[in-house]
Amino acid sequence: MFDLMPIAYKNVNQLWAYILTETLKRLGLTCAIICPGSRSTPLAIAFAQQAPEIEAISILDERSAAFFALGQAKATGRPVVLVCTSGTAGANFYSAVIEASYSGVPLLVLTTDRPPELRDCHSGQTVDQLRLYGNYPNWQTELALPSADMGMLAYLRQTVIHSWERAQTPTKGPVHLNIPFRDPLAPVPDGTDLSYLQSQFHPKNFFAGIANPCPMPHAQCPMPKQWKECDRGIIIAGVAHLELLTPNS
Repeated sequence: MFDLMPIAYKNVNQLWAYILTETLKRLGLTCAIICPGSRSTPLAIAFAQQAPEIEAISILDERSAAFFALGQAKATGRPVVLVCTSGTAGANFYSAVIEASYSGVPLLVLTTDRPPELRDCHSGQTVDQLRLYGNYPNWQTELALPSADMGMLAYLRQTVIHSWERAQTPTKGPVHLNIPFRDPLAPVPDGTDLSYLQSQFHPKNFFAGIANPCPMPHAQCPMPKQWKECDRGIIIAGVAHLELLTPNS
């Protein structure tokens, strides 16, 4: 199913969002939490089109969405994507990002943004989103503006792979990608001729070799013999580890 050509691209944003979500799917992403908004339209549509491999869950309130994503990542031990529009929306993720950092929970936070020419010019819903979460993310960067150049598509693919890795190694935690998009945000033609991609872009080759570089199975951590023989019960305080609670432990 991974070798089929994707849907016809109507604009560069749609192509860019497809590369990003397809890379994450092949890495093993299974859950994306999407908050409503205009600037995040390309990503929202792209994640929805990756069903059923990626479950795209829409949650209206950003703070609630962030903690829902945090819970999902805690329960599975695998990265969960969190998407929002531009402006103050990303600020509502801050508390969950801090908790993910201190608790070692893998989150991929994708904040969409205005392009550089619409910043610092009194444009609405524009705040400084670079390093929005301070030093709490394991890693953070801003992506380049979408481009149909094959070299730039490869750059996007590799940056997404690196983000996935940094959310899990050397320690689990949040990663923040700030992603600017120019209009049009909806999947409508933008005047760019993308027909050449039919001959140059081959998904089978482009995505060849992508696999989850950081599989995170729950390791079995047997309890000491003295604990098992205790008939008074045990209280374990600290970060939750589900493998400690399995019947065979």
